[in-house]
Amino acid sequence: MTSTFPNISISTERLVLRPLDEDDVPALAEMMNDEQVGAWTDVPQPFTEEGARNWIAEYAPAERETGRGLDLAVTEFLTQRLVGVVQLAKTNWHVRATELSYIVAPWARGEGYASEAALAIAQWLFTDQKFERIELRTAADNTASQQVAQKIGCISEGVLRGACIAHVRRDDGTWADVRTDFIVWSLLPEDLDGAGDQLADSGGFTSFGEWN
Repeated sequence: MTSTFPNISISTERLVLRPLDEDDVPALAEMMNDEQVGAWTDVPQPFTEEGARNWIAEYAPAERETGRGLDLAVTEFLTQRLVGVVQLAKTNWHVRATELSYIVAPWARGEGYASEAALAIAQWLFTDQKFERIELRTAADNTASQQVAQKIGCISEGVLRGACIAHVRRDDGTWADVRTDFIVWSLLPEDLDGAGDQLADSGGFTSFGEWN
């Protein structure tokens, strides 16, 4: 029987991580059309609201139900505004390992939201889900993503040469593929020692059905 992640809500001091829903479609589509998202991810460009709706209604549920991963909206605790997305993928339930990635909306960058969300889901994985390893892969020139990995305590394990396809804008506005390296990072439970408790006192980990 395939193991799966639960429908979960995770609260931190400033954020709520929860399943994506239909109300997120406009903000998700806007966020995914950002230049940095186009450069460092394989999200189709331009990204339409239909694409966002398919992600929310079909792709994300399938990833969770098959045990491959988990996609969560990252929202501001006070405003409930969508500030980003965190994803778990390529999950190995026997090894208790998964790959973490994150995207933050352009207007929300520089606020520490990515590291706060990444640390929260790491704590949940290690404590509630009993995982033993989280892996991150960042493009060689994606310094912002690398800084997030460092902030949450990840250890750089090495470089996968020529393993990443990044994207650059051509003069005519279309995108061109550019091959680059992946930096591989890992996070183990002991790496979080002393990181501090980032979860809200009144929130923590709750079933999504119990979160309002």
